[in-house]
Amino acid sequence: MKRFLPPLALSVLLLAAWEIACRALHLPPYLLPPPSAVATALIARAPLLLSSAAVTFWMAFQALIVAFVLGGGLALAISLSGAAERAVRPLAVALQVTPVVAIAPLVLIWAGLDHADRAVVALAAVVAFFPLFSGVLTGLKSADPDLERLFDLYGASRVQRLVRLRLPSALPFILEGLKVAAGLAVIGAVVAEFVSGSGATQGLAWRLLESGNRLRTADMLAALFCLMVMGLALNAAAGAVERAVRRRLA
Repeated sequence: MKRFLPPLALSVLLLAAWEIACRALHLPPYLLPPPSAVATALIARAPLLLSSAAVTFWMAFQALIVAFVLGGGLALAISLSGAAERAVRPLAVALQVTPVVAIAPLVLIWAGLDHADRAVVALAAVVAFFPLFSGVLTGLKSADPDLERLFDLYGASRVQRLVRLRLPSALPFILEGLKVAAGLAVIGAVVAEFVSGSGATQGLAWRLLESGNRLRTADMLAALFCLMVMGLALNAAAGAVERAVRRRLA
């Protein structure tokens, strides 16, 4: 209760202030609807929003898996060679700082206009790639120097050093990178669906575009609420995995 009561009380207070302000100022619903109107829209469009949320969640989850395999695998590979790390890291940083909006049309063409979902997954994976790559690589380099020298003393091979020393040391960094990447995968999926401009995926981003074109602001806020809940759920799941692993290792 001590953990959940303060944010819950603050949320209720903010929603009450929002409701009172909308009614006192007589704001038009297309500009800013009160929370009661958003709740009504959420209930009325629940089946459609849930199906769209499932689509967005599935694409974000696939992107997270792809980013984890590619980012973690690449970090593992180049951690065995200083020259490979110096060659690959600038390219990874360049990929990270390139706006996803700029490369979205190219990826959509390469994936095919009939496969917009593949383009969304690929673009979301690009967004989630760097936190996992950087977390794994930083973690692999965080091993205790004294233990590194002990492994040198016993003539351990690179693979033995990786499996028995560096991977266990990297685990906290990997889990933290996974938590960051989980939220970024949702953001990347939504942005990619916006940019694709196609309703083929029918995710929450398309519901936002659809409602915005019709000036149905309450429906837009209901879709945003679903996105917020989805992001919180992914973050909580990643946090639960982290706590479970830490308890197992304790």
